[in-house]
Amino acid sequence: MTRYIIRRLIAMPFLLLGIITIAFFISHNTRGDPLISIIGERQMENPDVVAAAKARWGLDKSLPEQYAIYVGNLTTGDFGTSLRTKRPVAQDLLDRLPATLELVIAAMLAGSLTGIVLGVIAARFRDSGIDHLARLWALIGSSTPVFWSGLILLYVFSVALGWLPGPGRLNARTLPPETITGFLTIDSLLSGNLQLFRESLYHLILPALVLGWTVMGIVSRLVRVSMLDVLSQDYIVAARARGARELRVLFNHALRNAMIPTLTIIGFTFAYLITGAVLTETIFSWPGIGSYAVDAARNLDYPAIMGVTIVGGMAFLLSNLLTDIAYAFADPRIRLR
Repeated sequence: MTRYIIRRLIAMPFLLLGIITIAFFISHNTRGDPLISIIGERQMENPDVVAAAKARWGLDKSLPEQYAIYVGNLTTGDFGTSLRTKRPVAQDLLDRLPATLELVIAAMLAGSLTGIVLGVIAARFRDSGIDHLARLWALIGSSTPVFWSGLILLYVFSVALGWLPGPGRLNARTLPPETITGFLTIDSLLSGNLQLFRESLYHLILPALVLGWTVMGIVSRLVRVSMLDVLSQDYIVAARARGARELRVLFNHALRNAMIPTLTIIGFTFAYLITGAVLTETIFSWPGIGSYAVDAARNLDYPAIMGVTIVGGMAFLLSNLLTDIAYAFADPRIRLR
């Protein structure tokens, strides 16, 4: 297992370089001119201004030269400067990544735990009314568009009932706590401000539920299928024959083996949501990586697009590695290979 992890770690930089190369040439061959967002449409008719802007941002060089310069800068940790914000892309990503991670972790916890419980219950009461209701709820969650469920939940719980706050991580007039981790819930606790913790938690509930509902639908259906297969195995029949309690049989014997294929989906979904929570962040005005990616794509901000691509690629590579490690803990047979 250790050798396998070492081989994966060695291969990761090369895989990431492949992702960067493909993304670089695709993004730089799209239609449109990023200079419009830099100098404005009126100045595009001034050749001196256009030439100066191209020289300033390195757009006067050939595409292979731009690629070589970009990869060379990456080796020193330089992600370039955003054409839109005029700030280092690395700094922009560091400022926005904690907001996305806080949202994604909350959504994954809520969706995964709920999905696992629903999947176990649906498998235990197969073809009963409980099973049908659980599958219907999972189907609705996995098939409902995020922009629709987000708007509906926002209207019902924020506008109509007033139980939860509107978009944003905090109220408009609230000052954020001192940045320690970038997670508002954790930073407010570390600063001893319980009122700020409650406010940040209330703002987190709705967007986390919207993302978590989709995760719950996918996880619950997969857990149900896996549990049905495991519950028919001989060792489950033997455990019940020895008088083991049903909860012990379900969660200790069956669920542990049924979770192995589910771990893949959970790991993939977590990595996807890092850069894929675009609609949720847009609806709830959440200042994360997703909204940053939308602004970068809209303005053809090449350095920002590449920065988001690198973050997404690293998220997928790391999640796959952690998923394989989790396999070893879930199934000792894999650990011995």
